[in-house]
Amino acid sequence: MASVQFSGSGLAVAKRGLPSFDGLRLSPSTFRVSSSVGACGLGLDRRCFRGLVVKAATVVAPKYTSISPLGDRVLVKIKTSEEKTTGGILLPSSAQSKPQGGEVVAIGEGRTIGKKKIEIGVQTGTQVVYSKYAGTELEFNGSNHLILKEDDIVGVLDTDDVKDLKPLNDRVLIKVAEAEEKTTGGLLLTEATKERPSIGTVIAVGPGPLDEEGNRKPLSITPGSTVLYSKYAGNEFKSADGFDYIALRASDVIAVLA
Repeated sequence: MASVQFSGSGLAVAKRGLPSFDGLRLSPSTFRVSSSVGACGLGLDRRCFRGLVVKAATVVAPKYTSISPLGDRVLVKIKTSEEKTTGGILLPSSAQSKPQGGEVVAIGEGRTIGKKKIEIGVQTGTQVVYSKYAGTELEFNGSNHLILKEDDIVGVLDTDDVKDLKPLNDRVLIKVAEAEEKTTGGLLLTEATKERPSIGTVIAVGPGPLDEEGNRKPLSITPGSTVLYSKYAGNEFKSADGFDYIALRASDVIAVLA
């Protein structure tokens, strides 16, 4: 679990919710099995699950007034999930998209690589996008927060449109090529049968990773390049212009196409 420092004394703690498997896809849903029920209610061996309690977030008691991340960690106030579609239709909780962004509200002191002190690259007040399953969720002052390593931040987003994302470190933002509408034989494809493309155009790149001495190593990938990337890598987003984008690590880019 990520290291944090709390002011005050005493803490009401519950373990963070784990993603469940819906088919082969990870779902952010959580579950709870009380000690009195154990796994018997699930038709499983009680000895395997005795006393298991899983909740969505660690609850920080009201007596605490601040949270100070340690090392290269940052505290992010999570953006609220959209409750309505752009057409105004009210969404049930199960259909609301899990937010992957928020505002940085506190940062750690940084880390040391070799003999160089590396400060956190984002400041408080910055709007960021982060990896979907990164960090530890906290409920603090009535709002949901996430404490995570700086390396789990995908990029900075100053607008509400993901195409304006500024990648950090070794991340790359790619505009995904549109899926083929027809087969080679001319048959029209439905949305469900269209093959997911793994080709796209690089829109923006980060400054590069840090080497063993704490120096930046610029990425060899440049904006405007057409690239092939690993099929199930990165974080996917849909922009306001209707196009799909993906943010991934440069190491997940397999080749440059020309």
